[in-house]
Amino acid sequence: MGVSRLMDLLADSREVIRNDGVLLLQQLTKSNAAIQKIVAFENAFERLLDIVTEEGNSDGGIVVEDCLLLLQNLLKNNNSNQNFFKEGSYIQRMKPWFEVGDDNCGWSAQKVTNLHLMLQLVRVLVSPTNPPGATTSCQKAMFHCGLLQQLCTILMATGVPADILTETINTVSEVIRGCQMNQDYFASVNAPSNPPRPAIVVLLMSMVNERQPFVLRCAVLYCFQCFLYKNHKGQGEIVSTLLPSTIDATGSSVSAGQLLCGGLFSTDSLSNWCAAVALAHALQENAALKEQLLRVQLATSIGNPPVSLLQQCTNILSQGSKVQTRVGLLMLLCTWLSNCSIAVTHFLHNPANVPFLTGQIAENLGEEEQLVQGLCALLLGISIYYNDNSLENYRKEKLKQLIEKRIGRENFVEKLGFISKHELYSRAAQKPQPGFSSPEHMMFDHEFTKLVKELEGVISKAIYKSSEEDKKEEEVKKTLEQHDNIVTHYKKVIREQDQELEELKQQVSTLKSQNEQLQVTVTQQVSQIQQHKDQYNLLKVQLGKDTQHHNSHGDTVQVNGIQLEEVSKLREELEDWRNRHEQLQGQLKEKDAVIENLKSLQLEMGTEQSSQLSSSGGMEHSAELQKELEMLRTQIQLQAAEISKLQTENQKLQAMNTAVDPSLGASSAVASRSSEKEGRLLQELGELQSQVKALSEEKASLQQQLDSSSSTVAILQDEKSKLQQEVAEAKKEQDDLLVLLADQDQKLSALRSKLKDLGMPVEDEDDIESGDQADEDEDGDEEEQD
Repeated sequence: MGVSRLMDLLADSREVIRNDGVLLLQQLTKSNAAIQKIVAFENAFERLLDIVTEEGNSDGGIVVEDCLLLLQNLLKNNNSNQNFFKEGSYIQRMKPWFEVGDDNCGWSAQKVTNLHLMLQLVRVLVSPTNPPGATTSCQKAMFHCGLLQQLCTILMATGVPADILTETINTVSEVIRGCQMNQDYFASVNAPSNPPRPAIVVLLMSMVNERQPFVLRCAVLYCFQCFLYKNHKGQGEIVSTLLPSTIDATGSSVSAGQLLCGGLFSTDSLSNWCAAVALAHALQENAALKEQLLRVQLATSIGNPPVSLLQQCTNILSQGSKVQTRVGLLMLLCTWLSNCSIAVTHFLHNPANVPFLTGQIAENLGEEEQLVQGLCALLLGISIYYNDNSLENYRKEKLKQLIEKRIGRENFVEKLGFISKHELYSRAAQKPQPGFSSPEHMMFDHEFTKLVKELEGVISKAIYKSSEEDKKEEEVKKTLEQHDNIVTHYKKVIREQDQELEELKQQVSTLKSQNEQLQVTVTQQVSQIQQHKDQYNLLKVQLGKDTQHHNSHGDTVQVNGIQLEEVSKLREELEDWRNRHEQLQGQLKEKDAVIENLKSLQLEMGTEQSSQLSSSGGMEHSAELQKELEMLRTQIQLQAAEISKLQTENQKLQAMNTAVDPSLGASSAVASRSSEKEGRLLQELGELQSQVKALSEEKASLQQQLDSSSSTVAILQDEKSKLQQEVAEAKKEQDDLLVLLADQDQKLSALRSKLKDLGMPVEDEDDIESGDQADEDEDGDEEEQD
């Protein structure tokens, strides 16, 4: 409870007591994690941030400085308090600390101190030594609340003191390190110049400028390294500025790649080292960019053909420049060639490179040159380890024989060990930020120390391996590569199947919803069809009533939607009468023809009668003919009367037909309209039936898929039940065996007790077990002697 009482002092209205309470808590929280946690959970963050705000943030006095020191004690190397600080949304309250105006001249010493501590407090939350998950969450929170944007504003502002600018660069570096979102934002920041330039380009200009302070150049290098850390997109953008297709021919703007090349081949050794390390970070763990960088061509002088970047680096190495420059170039080459067989082939293709390296390693030089010898040994070892034997003169076995003849394997491994034994190597391996007191001490990069640690052992083993072992190792590598390819293939197949399964599930869900919607529409349309049918029946009834009302004013014929059959019957009778009329007219014409024939015969007979008056037979024949003629005349008269009668009937029927036709036309028009409406309804019904049929087919296919999946589930359940049954039977058998063993133990104990009662000597179980163990040991010793 003592800490909580002390925390109450921070809320005291008397400033002297409050300030002394802050100082006391500073001393208590130093290197004491338990007290740090208690103070943090006593709402210390809220109270301290309130005091900083009340005192004017960075413009405040010594009280702000004391509060910031106490906050550092609570957060540094304390993951629990850092998590509590982030989850309490206290990071958002840090943003107003870094609001600076346009006029940044004349800052007081206290303001510089306060702002320096504030920047350090941000770095405590995103330090590379923190757990990666906690650092990433704090980085994202700083981006979302605008804190990173505020820091970039200070970075590009004018008039900011040099030490504040340096610390701001270091802070921005760690806020963006390994966080893709923050790295993308930093790549989009432009300096307020005319024309605007990317912030990365402006910072690189400071790094390769030898007139800039040493600490500022180190900070810019660290910022560039953090920007490229686990950022393949940023690495590609930097390397693309060096490729021939993307270089600005007009020279109106300077790119990051041009600045790095300029620093790589300048007369300042520190610029050479910084540019080489920066370019190595652009290639870190990115084999594709290592191959791309082989395309870079440099124009050395007017009139001479261009030289590749790789060749120019080896040329500068052979010229015997400063140690710092050679160390930087060797680190770049080692990073470039590692895990890239094509780059190794390009390097070995120059016949001067291998003799230069073996000559450097074989010489006995001073301590300063030992570091260069060790890096030359590492580069030659990389050329052996990552050699694909594509060059006949520089195969692995031939390079090993060359080392054996000119250097000696033991001497080579000893020179290779010079790197890790160097003091500056150990210092660089401690943390990512370059922390060197002077430019002469900048020899190693933190990421390069990881590469040395990874390759030193495998290169030493590769030097002593025979050709047969190399072949076996290559076969093993090929087998592993094939296995990895198979695994990646199956992973890809599984991933694709998962995607297909998800898509099918989505399709099933969408089809289900569509089916439900279509069922709803079908029910709605069925109800509409029923309504149309009802309307159609009503229209039918109304049509019948209307036709009946219309025909009541007619003569004698009643025609409506129901009496159409009677009309058709009348029409058929009319056609029959017409046919009979035509037949009678045909008969009449035949009779007329017969009469004409008879008349002609009568004339002939009259002439014969005048010439033969005396003949008696002729008289009798003429009398018969006269009788027959009279009979025919009477028949003709009767038939003519019948024809006239039929003609009158025909006229009456025609009149009836004309009376029927208008009413029949009206009813047929109404019937045609109703038939058209009925046809449309039937067409809609057919379309709906086809849709329902298609939906039913889709439903059947889905049901088939569900049935197949349910069958597989049922099979798995059956297998599971069988396994459970087998497990239960095994357990039952085990229980039975245990019961039998227990019964036997009881019987044995009973027999032993009986034997003891009878006075027979009986050994205990412990004695028997120890004897068995001794027998086993004796058997083992005899086997070893054999």
